[in-house]
Amino acid sequence: MAGEKHGGTELGRFLRARREEVTPDQAGLTVGPGLRRTPGLRREEIATLAGVSVDYYTRLERGREARPSPAVVDALARALQLGEPEHEHLLELAVRAARHLPERPSAPSRTVKPGVKLLLEGLRPHPTLVLSRTMDVLAANPAGLRLYAGMGDWPAKHRNLARYTFLHPTARTLFDSWNTQVRGCVARLRALAGTDPDAPDLAALVGELLLKSPEFAKLWERYDVRPHTTGTKTLHHPDVGDLTLGYQGMILEGTPGHRLSVYHAEPGTPDHDAMILLDMTVEDAAEVRSHRSR
Repeated sequence: MAGEKHGGTELGRFLRARREEVTPDQAGLTVGPGLRRTPGLRREEIATLAGVSVDYYTRLERGREARPSPAVVDALARALQLGEPEHEHLLELAVRAARHLPERPSAPSRTVKPGVKLLLEGLRPHPTLVLSRTMDVLAANPAGLRLYAGMGDWPAKHRNLARYTFLHPTARTLFDSWNTQVRGCVARLRALAGTDPDAPDLAALVGELLLKSPEFAKLWERYDVRPHTTGTKTLHHPDVGDLTLGYQGMILEGTPGHRLSVYHAEPGTPDHDAMILLDMTVEDAAEVRSHRSR
């Protein structure tokens, strides 16, 4: 432990020193019975207060990570209860440390392999999408794209489930529980921020949503974290009416965090019929709707 204290970077040494100066009482934490071996706050306590993962904070202290974003620096300064001079010093240490690092890798590849595109076609009529780790829609079969009504009108690089949920005018009436949907989106992005808070693809999306959506900004400050799950989703779709679909997500091996998201319904049910209608061409769907209305 002593060797670690003298190693690392100036940024890491400063973080450790300031952490040891803050008591649990000062941080508003309840301390259980038993002896605390660490003076001041533990790493996991600072990480929780700052809204980052313990692993990420530990890498900062040990000098294995030295490029925190200004937002992360601000969060650490609040957690460490730094005054303005110390806050500025922490920011300067972060900037200085970043100058000696190689350029951060660019955003992960958006390329979808030909074999995955074949899977999308083979899974018809089930709505299926390929999503990036930040919920960019990288590819979809016809029903997958039409499930999110109106998203197909956006340019391909603009299609993102979080952006759609918060910013598309149709989203609030499409989802049976819009509030549940938005909380899930934010919690999944927060989970990514805990492990890779300076990821360029995450920073760009979060920055846009913080600027354009007060609801997102409020939820982002709650620091809720939630992994991807399975379940059902009820939609009030403007083209095919109400439908409830189950959904299942799967990690695609050999990709930078891409996921296959598949929706399903029991054959012979109205939900399955609506799903098939979503999969039809625009012309075929219009003909079916016309026949139903007669």
